[in-house]
Amino acid sequence: MTSTDATTADLRSMLEEERDSLRARLSELGYAAGLDYDSNFADSSQVTAERGEAEALAAKLQETLVEVEHAIGKLDESSFGSCESCSKPIGAARLEAKPAARYCIDCASKR
Repeated sequence: MTSTDATTADLRSMLEEERDSLRARLSELGYAAGLDYDSNFADSSQVTAERGEAEALAAKLQETLVEVEHAIGKLDESSFGSCESCSKPIGAARLEAKPAARYCIDCASKR
């Protein structure tokens, strides 16, 4: 196994751990079953505020999960590490910091 293979295996492991963590957090929020609140709760403004916070958090977690699953798919297709805009390699430091990165630092800064 080359160091590149080891690095790719490490990144896959990181992505899979993050995916599992995101799924668990979404499940804890009740996202898988749809967020459910007691409409008869006495303080409806509190329920509304909590619902808004939970829905915003769930949306962010879901967005991150989509990015992580996309990166895992790119690993499976052997296209991981290539910028989706310019097709140049994404720097190792960027991938280490953000394994689900879709763009090299140059293209990301233009977005």
